[in-house]
Amino acid sequence: QVPLVESEGGMVQPGDSLRLSCTGSGRTFSGFAMGWFRQPLGKEREFVASISWYGGERTDYADSVKGRFTISRDITKNSVYLQMNSLIPDDTGVYYCAAANRASTSRASTDYGLWGQGTQVTVSS
Repeated sequence: QVPLVESEGGMVQPGDSLRLSCTGSGRTFSGFAMGWFRQPLGKEREFVASISWYGGERTDYADSVKGRFTISRDITKNSVYLQMNSLIPDDTGVYYCAAANRASTSRASTDYGLWGQGTQVTVSS
C-alpha cells in the first residue's frame, strides 16, 4: 500500500493552471508538515512548497514559484494540494509530495520521510 498517492499531472500550455493533489493512504499525517518537490529531467530534485501543521498554517515557497503556486491541506481528507497558476516551461518536471518528520515547514528533502510516486507535469506550447 502506497502511503502517499498523487493525482495525475498532465501536459499544459504556458499560462495555464493545474492542481495537484496528494492523499495519505493507510495513515494520518496529522502533526506533520507536508511538502511538494519537483525534479526536472536531468536535474536534481528541488523544493517547491511546504505547509506546516500549526494552526494558522504557515507556508513556504521557492522563489521561482512564489506568487504563482499555492499549497494547502485538508486535514479531514488527509490531503495536500498544489495549485499552480501561470505555468511556464521551467515548471516542467516530475512532482512529488512528501510528508515531513516535523511539524514546521522545511526546504530540505532530508526532513521528509515519506514520498509519493511522482507525477509528470509538462508545460509546453
